[in-house]
Amino acid sequence: MKPANIRLLLPLLFLANPLFANETILPPIADWHGKSEALIHTNQDKWQTPAEQMALMDSPNYADSIKYAQQLVNSDERLHMQSMGKSPQGRDIWFIIASKEGADSAKQLQANKKPTLLIQAGIHSGEIDGKDAGFMLLRDIIHGDKAQLLEQVNVLFIPIFNVDGHERRSPFNRVNQRGPHNMGWRTTAQNLNLNRDYAKADAPEMQHLQRFINTWQPDLYFDVHVTDGEDYQYDLTYGFNGDFADSPAISQWLSNTFSPAVDTALAKQGHKANPLVFGMDSMDFSKGIFGWTAGVRFSNGWGDIRHLPTVLVENHSLKPYKQRVLATYVFLEEAINVLGEYHQQLSAAVLTDQKNLPENLTLSWKLDMENPSKADFAGIDYSIETDEITEMEYVKWNGKAKTYPALPTFWAKVPDISVPVAKHYYIPPQHSEVINRLNIQGIAFSKLEKSLTIKASELTAVDPEFSKTPFEGHMTAKASFTAQIITKTLPKGTVRVSSSQPLGRLAVALLDPRGPDSYFSWGFFNQIFQRTEYIESYVMAPLGKQMLENDPQLAEEFRKAFKDPKTSSKRAKMQWLYERSGFHDNEYLKYPVLLQY
Repeated sequence: MKPANIRLLLPLLFLANPLFANETILPPIADWHGKSEALIHTNQDKWQTPAEQMALMDSPNYADSIKYAQQLVNSDERLHMQSMGKSPQGRDIWFIIASKEGADSAKQLQANKKPTLLIQAGIHSGEIDGKDAGFMLLRDIIHGDKAQLLEQVNVLFIPIFNVDGHERRSPFNRVNQRGPHNMGWRTTAQNLNLNRDYAKADAPEMQHLQRFINTWQPDLYFDVHVTDGEDYQYDLTYGFNGDFADSPAISQWLSNTFSPAVDTALAKQGHKANPLVFGMDSMDFSKGIFGWTAGVRFSNGWGDIRHLPTVLVENHSLKPYKQRVLATYVFLEEAINVLGEYHQQLSAAVLTDQKNLPENLTLSWKLDMENPSKADFAGIDYSIETDEITEMEYVKWNGKAKTYPALPTFWAKVPDISVPVAKHYYIPPQHSEVINRLNIQGIAFSKLEKSLTIKASELTAVDPEFSKTPFEGHMTAKASFTAQIITKTLPKGTVRVSSSQPLGRLAVALLDPRGPDSYFSWGFFNQIFQRTEYIESYVMAPLGKQMLENDPQLAEEFRKAFKDPKTSSKRAKMQWLYERSGFHDNEYLKYPVLLQY
């Protein structure tokens, strides 16, 4: 081949390899080295992890990951491995139990009276840092110098939660992320985003996880991700809901005890940690950043409302895979130390939050634009450029460190949607799917053994709206509601849910239709918007005439409702009369769950 042709071919070969192609299009970064690099084992060690064998530039597939996990478990009686269930494509979702006593059941684990940390990796399986960090840490506990970590804490480790998405591996996934070379897919085989599924629990994987958590009862829960968005110097960010939300005592423990310890440990090892935040304006970082309050569909929002201390870990996508994995390792190790030393304070915080059920519950929050906090932010410098091809303006990060002094952070802490908390929620027995989801969530309920007549609030939907396209497999709904107190006889088998239980707040969020993550909002009750019986005009015409002739008050209401002939349609008049006849569907637009205050 001629030299000129070789020169033309080389760029094509370069771009054909996504590992190198990414480096040509991603923002530049400074070379990183930290003390945590000493955690990497060489090929001299028989327990070197598969990711270490690939210099922490790639991550093993499902088969090789589970093979290593099984070999590690078989090597020591302190470890056990079980499946929490099958994925839609038939793969086992494995978890590892690590305890000094070698417990292999929830009962045995709880009997040792130690707190339990649950580490979950790969809910978005392209974001797989937690898997390889977890394998390294478990290896060092069992075959290294960190056995003392199990003296005070048990560990539950889910290396791959979204196992089917993990195997949709490709170098062409997540172009905005620096490694590993082969990345899994964000969603499941059913194209469901598991970190939007905690409220509705559609996915079999999520149902397995919720049963697993209800059985094993962890004391602290980590959900490990990789974030997107702006460039900055921090390689590990993490978030939990603030002390204004559903678990204020837990939030204070995480803020005042947990965070300072892990931030210090990370800094000593060459890493930078920060709260999970996002830019207010993607084109102007100086406008500040905002902190998010997670709803029930997300892991940390779900944990907050059920008083399970939950931390969403978001490593930074533009940092190299090795750096992110090592940061996760340091984070997890220090978390075990903190939980072991301060678990009694955390347990007390959980009990405090469980006892607190307010009269009104906030189900969504919006940004407080009036009272930002301010702190220096370790960012990256950038310029605004215009693309030559599309003429679109975009941010071009230049990789140079830049400190933003006293950058404002706006926190989502202003109540947006708040509802009164009912004492009981009554669900008709025919809504079996909703009842089944409550059972999976671990929410306690009872069933009426005989019919019961009650007074309760009945909600009627007004001006309903529906999503134009499916979201997470659902045609979502929202509406305003009118309420009236009715007396109704409920049949045997009706489900009664009390809000006076440990998961009472979660029950309110799922059953009050005004909440953004309620079963109503997710479309589980869309059948109330469907008309199934009708009346013909040749019947309605004489019926309407009789109604107005026999009821002077109704006739007066009719005249007031349609006093302007220019805006009164014929169909609207007939509909008005039909709705006031005895033949109209009296369950149309009625939310079937009754609320008793």
